[in-house]
Amino acid sequence: MNNIFTTNKILQRSDKENLLNQKGIAVWLTGLSGAGKTTIAVALEKTLHSKGKLTQVLDGDNIRAGINNNLGFSEEDRIENIRRIAEIAKLFVNNGIITICCFISPTEKMRSLAKDIIGKKDFVEVYINTPLEICEKRDVKGLYAKARKGEIKDFTGIDSPFEEPKNASLNLKTSEMSVEESVAEILRYINRIKK
Repeated sequence: MNNIFTTNKILQRSDKENLLNQKGIAVWLTGLSGAGKTTIAVALEKTLHSKGKLTQVLDGDNIRAGINNNLGFSEEDRIENIRRIAEIAKLFVNNGIITICCFISPTEKMRSLAKDIIGKKDFVEVYINTPLEICEKRDVKGLYAKARKGEIKDFTGIDSPFEEPKNASLNLKTSEMSVEESVAEILRYINRIKK
């Protein structure tokens, strides 16, 4: 009698990447609230889609409203938030999907955790480097104003620190670059590492 597990082998990552004609990768956008992470992620996704690439954007809105809706903003909950996101991203990457993650992820510890879970060779850290004063001007939700009034506690950049990435793959100064220029930089980097 044949062993069912040898005859019904699970498809490998390479099988899925070959089907999609692309390599799975996680592009991890980090930066302050209002830095432009989601705007760049959406533009990057549209550009990749136009090139026939399958993508998935993960951001605070679609994660916190669903799988992480039981988490708050304590340090422990923020770490657990990033851990879960990284595990989800790893599943997408292992299916050959270009996964664009846009999360504040304010500490080196959190970003290192994500990189360890996803895997160093599949992780591209992009620092969306925007000065706090510009982020505050862009603040359409009024979160910075609420944080300044004390209505929101532990808000990154106000009363909770943001540690600038020391070893980001890319450092995009969005106060000096357009969205299109930022997307082009990310694409150039991805294309170089895929070769």
